[in-house]
Amino acid sequence: MAKKEKKEPSKPSTAWQGTYGDMITLMLCFFVMLYNPSDVDVTQLAAIQSSLQLNESKQATGGISLSAGRMANLGNTINSLPSAQKGTALGLAKKKAVSLFAPDLKTNRITITSDERGLVITLAADTFFKEGSADLDIDSTRDTLLRLSQFFTSDELKNRRFRIEGHTDNTPVGSNSKFPSNWELSAARAANVLHYLADFGVDENKFSIAGYADTEPQFSNDTPEGRAYNRRVDIIILDEGHF
Repeated sequence: MAKKEKKEPSKPSTAWQGTYGDMITLMLCFFVMLYNPSDVDVTQLAAIQSSLQLNESKQATGGISLSAGRMANLGNTINSLPSAQKGTALGLAKKKAVSLFAPDLKTNRITITSDERGLVITLAADTFFKEGSADLDIDSTRDTLLRLSQFFTSDELKNRRFRIEGHTDNTPVGSNSKFPSNWELSAARAANVLHYLADFGVDENKFSIAGYADTEPQFSNDTPEGRAYNRRVDIIILDEGHF
C-alpha cells in the first residue's frame, strides 16, 4: 500500500500586520495631538540647551546645574533653574505674547524668542527708529507700544522684572551725529523705549536698561541683512536668576 504524502503546513497569514501598522500610526497621531508646545518650560529648555552646547574645542562645556547648590571654594551660589510653576507661567506669558503681538509678528516688526535669561521680545530698530537716531517713530509704532505696555502690566507678569537692551551693528555713527559712538546710541534707544512705555502705564521701577553697541550681534555684520537684524532693541522678561 502506497504511503500518503504529508502536506506541508500552510504559511501563517500576514494580514494582521496591516491592521497592526494602522493601529500604531493612529496611536502616534493621537499622542502628537495631545502634545501642546505652549506648555513647555521654555526657560528650563533654553538652559538645558545652553548646558549641552560645545565650546570652541568641540567639547561639551556643561556646568549648568538642575538644582540649587553652593560653590564653597568660590563663595558663590549656583543659580538653580526655575521651578515647574515658574516655567509654566513663563510659557503662558509667551503664549499670550504670541497672540497679542500677532499683527507685529506678521510684519516682522517684532520677534519673540526665549533663552536662559527669560522671554525676549525683539523690536526691529529700523522700524522704530530712523537711521542713527534714538527718537522713536511714534506715529507708526504707537499701536505696538500700546500693546507692549498692555502686556507688561498684565497679571501674568505682575511679579516679574524686565530689562531693555539696545544693540547696533558695527557701522560707526555719522560725523554729524549727536552720539559719540554706538554705545551712547544703543543706550539712548533703550531708554527712550522705556520712557514711552512708562507714558503708557508701565511701572518703570520694574525695568533696567543697558546699551551693548555692536558687542552682541545675532548675525554676521558682513551683509546688509545681518546688520539689519543686529540693529535691535531687546525687551527681556527676566528669569529670577537674572534679576
